[in-house]
Amino acid sequence: MTDRRSKPRGGFRPGAGRKLGSGPYGEPTQAMRLPVSAVPAVRAWLAERTAPLLSEALAFTASPIPWPLPLYGSRISAGFPSPADDDIEATIDLNEHLVQHPAATFFVRVQGESMTGAGIHDGDLLVVDRALEPRSGAIVVAVVDGELTVKRLKIECERVWLMAENPAYPPLEIRDGQELFIWGVVAHAVRSF
Repeated sequence: MTDRRSKPRGGFRPGAGRKLGSGPYGEPTQAMRLPVSAVPAVRAWLAERTAPLLSEALAFTASPIPWPLPLYGSRISAGFPSPADDDIEATIDLNEHLVQHPAATFFVRVQGESMTGAGIHDGDLLVVDRALEPRSGAIVVAVVDGELTVKRLKIECERVWLMAENPAYPPLEIRDGQELFIWGVVAHAVRSF
């Protein structure tokens, strides 16, 4: 026969504890290491968020609204000026131009200077495609031991490195016991001037 009396402290109790999805984010959480400089921004973002978190907030909608913009037929001279041309060749929809796999695409903003040699600068917006296979030579968004980074993936003789494109930053070799998770392959970088 079992004793159905409640224990004075500790142990399992039916119905006790936090209910799944009842926390402030409505989904499971995970501890992650952040650079100290990023903590205030992450806290502020979490405090003011009204949309679902990163996977949905930065995810590209599966049914984007087409927004065709004019594409002029003449090329722009980066050397000597040429006469202006007002003829519109076609329209271009940036959704179609930048996003190959809408359901698997998300955006992330760059912080830092480690990829300037690849044309990726602090503040750039990266278009990241999770459907693309992360091959050696691809620029990837990765999580290494809980820290988020963007680097060039190098796989050689069963060894893996994340390579910066700035000589001021050393290569990061992934060693046994380190956790590496590839979020996706960088398909494009968008820069504002």
